[in-house]
Amino acid sequence: MARRAFTITAAAIGLGAVLTGCGAQYRATQAEQDFPPSGNFVDVGGAKVHYVQDGSGPHVVLLHGAGGNLRDFTFDLMGRLTDRYTVTAFDRPGLGYTDRVPGTATGPTATEGEGPIAQARMLRAAAEALDITDPIVVGHSFGGIVAYGWAVDGLDQDSPANAGAVVSLAGVTMPWPGGLGSYYTVNGSPFGGVVTIPLISALVPESVIRDRLEGTFAPQPAPAGYADHIGARLTLRPENFRANIRQVNTLRPKVVEMSARYPELTLPIEIVHGTADDTVPIHIHAEEVIKIVPSANLDRREGIGHMPHHAEPEVVVQAIDKAAERAGIRARN
Repeated sequence: MARRAFTITAAAIGLGAVLTGCGAQYRATQAEQDFPPSGNFVDVGGAKVHYVQDGSGPHVVLLHGAGGNLRDFTFDLMGRLTDRYTVTAFDRPGLGYTDRVPGTATGPTATEGEGPIAQARMLRAAAEALDITDPIVVGHSFGGIVAYGWAVDGLDQDSPANAGAVVSLAGVTMPWPGGLGSYYTVNGSPFGGVVTIPLISALVPESVIRDRLEGTFAPQPAPAGYADHIGARLTLRPENFRANIRQVNTLRPKVVEMSARYPELTLPIEIVHGTADDTVPIHIHAEEVIKIVPSANLDRREGIGHMPHHAEPEVVVQAIDKAAERAGIRARN
């Protein structure tokens, strides 16, 4: 009887896993049909990098945050810059339609994620292939630490696509105290990769997705039409979900190592960070990095949350223009 009960239980768990996997795959396919690639692809060592490029003039590179994709920039900010810059928005490795960094373990039980420098190297190689030179590298949230990684790696790597300047928008820059909470520790574990991520991918309702989106913008509301443009369900595809979770979950020690080299940076850095940002708190990140990087300027935005490029896009454009001016980059008139 015990053996029979065990067999029935195992069969039920197996059936549940199959059904969950099928549900997750169905929703992933639906997301890709609703939000197909909006740009082009460039090959980097056998991996595909998805990008959108528009405009003319000096180069600006846009790097989105955790759980996002390049649609975050094509919604509004990119169009404000293309009159005088050549603007390239990348999907970061493992997100949107860009492949993982070559050599990264991608199985359901893997736990390591690509760090900022590994991501920056892959995207810089893509930039080289696209003849992008001396870009102003603009990063939001997790994209901010990748922008810093682009600059730090440029201290040792000679490349025409090394950053001419960096603009950080509510960017992660410094090690933070404490952990990330159970959401990341569970989903970042082998158990999470096999069980909880497919479960969330298959079952999370649209209302929860929209609530999380609004929470990211708080205390400002998400702009009208943003939820329908961004393609948030792309990130819930199991492979993207795993990549994002692992990158965030394994980030802190890489920030510790990388931040030790910040005092060597001399390129212009402009920071736009809101005082009401609860996702990447200004007092932990922006206000600390300016103490050790003399070339970094901080524009504190009172009452602004985690999405300054949507809440105050004109301020962000001014920061990019200022970074260009400080770097001796002349924007097209």
